[in-house]
Amino acid sequence: MERELLERLLVGNDEASVAALAALRCGGSYEVWDGTTSAEPLALAYGRRLRHTRRRGIETVNLERAVELLGRHQQPVRLGQIRAADGSWIFMLFLTEDNSGVIACTGVRRTRV
Repeated sequence: MERELLERLLVGNDEASVAALAALRCGGSYEVWDGTTSAEPLALAYGRRLRHTRRRGIETVNLERAVELLGRHQQPVRLGQIRAADGSWIFMLFLTEDNSGVIACTGVRRTRV
């Protein structure tokens, strides 16, 4: 996927989409993987991730909403990721099967070890 197309897709006004777009425009790296997966197992996996990040106090944006949207989505999902240039955030993108829209976007702050 071309960077410009991904930028056009990140038109949402939720906090994660705005931050992911800013990260992309500031030189962040990105990848959209080939293939699709069912939304249901993604909703379950990211629901577990939501509980984990809350227990650990890890900062996230829009994770709860992403889980909700994935739980309602009935079509295959394509995955993508944006990494902020400074490595401080990773954004997961859940795209429509044909790459025509963003179903959900969430971000997690990277902890330094």
